[in-house]
Amino acid sequence: MTEFGFIDTLRTLCADLPDNGFEGIGDDCAVLPVGEGRSLVFTADLLVEGVHFLRAATSPEELGAKALAVNLSDVAAMGARPVATLLSLALPADATDEWAVRFSEGYHALSQRFGVALIGGDTTRSDGGITINVTAIGCADSAHLKRRSAARPGDILLVAGRLGASGAGLQDLLDSRYDTPAAAVHRNPLPQVEEGEWLGRRPEVHALMDLSDGLASDVRHIMAQSHVGAAIDLECIPVADGADLRLAACGGEDYKLLLSADPRCAKSLADDFLLRFGTPLYPIGTIESSDRLRWLQNGCEVLLDWKGFTHY
Repeated sequence: MTEFGFIDTLRTLCADLPDNGFEGIGDDCAVLPVGEGRSLVFTADLLVEGVHFLRAATSPEELGAKALAVNLSDVAAMGARPVATLLSLALPADATDEWAVRFSEGYHALSQRFGVALIGGDTTRSDGGITINVTAIGCADSAHLKRRSAARPGDILLVAGRLGASGAGLQDLLDSRYDTPAAAVHRNPLPQVEEGEWLGRRPEVHALMDLSDGLASDVRHIMAQSHVGAAIDLECIPVADGADLRLAACGGEDYKLLLSADPRCAKSLADDFLLRFGTPLYPIGTIESSDRLRWLQNGCEVLLDWKGFTHY
């Protein structure tokens, strides 16, 4: 069973349970309206040693910050502002007190940078490697929340940064090259928190999500939730230094925001984004009315069986 097959199984099995006011499975976060036009959003993410990180290649401070960053990125992908987290850790005997303190310092530093409170969690022993779970909570005006299901045929697809550096960094780490610039990018993702909240306030932005598993996989979530297709121009994908086109399309953990926007306003949106943040929004393709993902080279379709990271 694939990761998303398992999620679909859970969604079907639990469809008879009361929603208790929540808008649940299917987006970067669950949504709970709390009145007066405001909503809370909730997300949880796991990091498992040997799957998501290599302890020998990652400092405790870096891992503490990364565990938080990947969750803040999900909140930003809803157009919301992160306000609080819960942290749970399973630690083996060889994770020393010093390691735990340094991990906590990394977690605290990024929490402080974005003004996010730590409000609870849990700790336990692990007979294997380190396992980290973070739950993040955000808030926003309900009208500003963005969802994967809101893309419309004709929308312009844009990405808020260059892609592939993290994938190149992972390759470096697996080859025991720990001190390269790309390896540092992979170990130190920076969530686009302010950018996500800003995009949430822009009505010309329709669908929004973050790129965690790679463009080739993640764009399909927008397609599935919005019941649309997409065409991506290969020559328009912004490739990070040290990466190649395939890594930019398929490498995971870039944590840049992917969005669809009204074609009449996409240029002004990109201009305003550049003025506000000093970095571009890159147009990479369009949303189509089909159910297919098409890769285009110089305007012609090319057949590529490209996919991003899968957990199973």
